[in-house]
Amino acid sequence: MPAKEFEISKTYGVISPGDFQKEVNLISWNGRKEKVDIRGWDDTHTKCTKGIALSMDEARVLRDILNGIEF
Repeated sequence: MPAKEFEISKTYGVISPGDFQKEVNLISWNGRKEKVDIRGWDDTHTKCTKGIALSMDEARVLRDILNGIEF
């Protein structure tokens, strides 16, 4: 399996710290268009867990859904 190439262009924040802290980043995978990406990363950003990559439109919809939830 070929190595995946990625470029993190912006870090929005950390959801939960730890060995593989969950982060929200703007990231391009394999030279494709940047997406909002949520997944766990090690401290050197060389290993990651499974995650989810959302287009900006999908991220806006998720934001609206989360804003509608009473915590």
